[in-house]
Amino acid sequence: MEAIHLYSSQCILGEGPYWHAQRNSFFWVDIETGTLFEYSMDKRKVKTWSFTHRISLVLEGKEDHLILALDLNIARFNLETETLDWLVSIEDSLSGNRLNDGKCDAFGRLWIGSMNLKFKQGAGSLYSLDQNLRVQKHLDQITISNGMAWTRNNKTLYFIDSPTQKVKAYHFDLEQGEIQFDRNAIEIPDSLGTPDGMCIDQEGKLWIAHYGGSGVYRWDPMSGKLIEKIHLPVPHITSCAFGGKKLDTLLVTTARENLNESQLKEFPLSGDVFLIQTNTTGFLPNCCAL
Repeated sequence: MEAIHLYSSQCILGEGPYWHAQRNSFFWVDIETGTLFEYSMDKRKVKTWSFTHRISLVLEGKEDHLILALDLNIARFNLETETLDWLVSIEDSLSGNRLNDGKCDAFGRLWIGSMNLKFKQGAGSLYSLDQNLRVQKHLDQITISNGMAWTRNNKTLYFIDSPTQKVKAYHFDLEQGEIQFDRNAIEIPDSLGTPDGMCIDQEGKLWIAHYGGSGVYRWDPMSGKLIEKIHLPVPHITSCAFGGKKLDTLLVTTARENLNESQLKEFPLSGDVFLIQTNTTGFLPNCCAL
């Protein structure tokens, strides 16, 4: 497997890859510039929208809407009218924080984490948000809330707090929307970079973007062992998501941040997005009930 350059987005902090099957499009964001991208697989063209907030998340909502995380707020974005409907603020008293990665469970609840803008240790939390806009905190003392993935049977949630270098497994109660710590599924050596965003394939293996690790790594969460690495020509890999007609293509986001001038000359594709044709398949993302 190899990574193919898809689009020169030159993101400061590219994140949030998402496959929108109905539109046959990949979405992603540049957190720091507040830019939302859509790459149409039919038209082979990119459309962008700009917001006056950091944007860390894009998910599919009802009808022609997307669900976005903008700073500490969750909003509904109408793709036809291009208008925002503000839904709820999370941690509105913590101005030094912002929302980060998130996904929806099989019931359409949004699970999303927070982090401090200056990476203050333990300043973030993990929340869920149901269709009635009820916010529930599940974990605190999180530093950089990142990748999430559910197993096929919805009985396990895998979660990454990046600086811990671990993927933790939680017992997941879909009916109640509750989690309970089970085990440390994967421990990643510092030499391989820092675990960031991730997704799961139909074989139950985790595909993890390694920030500073120049690749997407496939791990077995049952054995904790590394299966393979797909190298990318940039150091900071931020996230990945399955998509395409057969759900066998990974969209991979990257970042330009934390690279000096000489490093950017050495890795000029930093901040761009890539596609990886895999030998396995992922799952359609769950739509948001908001």
